[in-house]
Amino acid sequence: MMMLSNNPLFGYPCCCTTDVGEIQSRLVDHRPITQGEIRYFVREFEEKRGYREGRLLENINKMVVEANEQVMPKCLQGIHEHLDDVSTRLEAANHMAQRVQQRELEAHESAQLQASIGQEKEAWEAFLREKQRLKEQVDEEHAKAVGRLSTQYSEMKKDLEKISPF
Repeated sequence: MMMLSNNPLFGYPCCCTTDVGEIQSRLVDHRPITQGEIRYFVREFEEKRGYREGRLLENINKMVVEANEQVMPKCLQGIHEHLDDVSTRLEAANHMAQRVQQRELEAHESAQLQASIGQEKEAWEAFLREKQRLKEQVDEEHAKAVGRLSTQYSEMKKDLEKISPF
C-alpha cells in the first residue's frame, strides 16, 4: 500500500475512474483489434488478387504480342494472296449480274412490246370494223340514192315520152 500513498494522484477519485474506465474499455471494446484484423485480411486479399490479376494481364499481353507478331502477318499475307482472286471473282459476278439484269430488262421490254403490239392489233381491228361499218352505211346510202335517182329518172323519162312523140 505504500506505493499507492507515494502516488501523487492518490486520493483523487477522478483519476482512478478514468483509469478504471480505460481498463474496462480495453477489456470490453475489441474494435481496434477487429479493425486491425480487417485491415490485415483486406491487405492479404488484395495482394493475392493483385498477383492473380498481374498473371492474367501478363498472359493477355503475351497473347496480344503473339497475335501481332505471328498471326497478323499470316492473315495479311493470306489477304494479299487472295485479294486479287476475290477481286476477279467479284468483277465476274458483277458482270454476270449486269447481264442477268439486262436480260430481265429486255424480257420486260419485250413483254411490254408484245402487250403494245397486241393493243395496236386490237385498235387496228377495231378501226377496220369501224371502217367496214361506215363503208356499209355509205353503200346503203348510195344504194338508196341510186334507187331514188333511178326512180326519178324513170319518171322523168316517162314524162318526157308523154311530151314528145318521136
